[in-house]
Amino acid sequence: MYTDLEIMDIFKKYDALCEGHFLLSSGRHSAQYMQCALVLKETEYAQKLCEALAEKFRGDKVGMVIGPALGGIIVAHEVAKALKVPALFTERVDGVMTLRRGFSISEGERIVVVEDVVTTGKSVKEVIELVKELKGVVVGVGSLIDRGEGVDFGVPKKNLLSLRIDTYSSDECPLCKKNVSLVKPGSRNFKK
Repeated sequence: MYTDLEIMDIFKKYDALCEGHFLLSSGRHSAQYMQCALVLKETEYAQKLCEALAEKFRGDKVGMVIGPALGGIIVAHEVAKALKVPALFTERVDGVMTLRRGFSISEGERIVVVEDVVTTGKSVKEVIELVKELKGVVVGVGSLIDRGEGVDFGVPKKNLLSLRIDTYSSDECPLCKKNVSLVKPGSRNFKK
């Protein structure tokens, strides 16, 4: 199992804790951003970090792991591999979280929802609702990083690292007031 310091060292090694002025997927602004993809591209660390997260759910009789695209795909796969259960991911279609690609959930299936970073928990909440609609049972939520927004999912929440990173609405953002250029990180337009 990793200590908090060891996890931070891994993220720092791959420059995954970014500094600047970021527009988060929640619409909020932040001076820091955790770009987990920079760590997860390193297959050894992806495996080891997700194995450590999987251990937190080892006694929960998990039948399946699911994560939202894009950030949760690798985490879901690696956690599921460690638990020796299937891995699924959800996608948004016309703004609605859904299962595609022939994926399905059986009634009563015990499922862990995972994500790379949880900030507001919006995507995770959408996945939880989808699992419930399909009559699955969410036994917990796991993430590599919990950014400290204090989100309650109504089920146990387990993570590898809690990290307090302040976020702001656009009207209260001190970086906007200083006219610092805003960057929308993510898979399409994030550049280090």
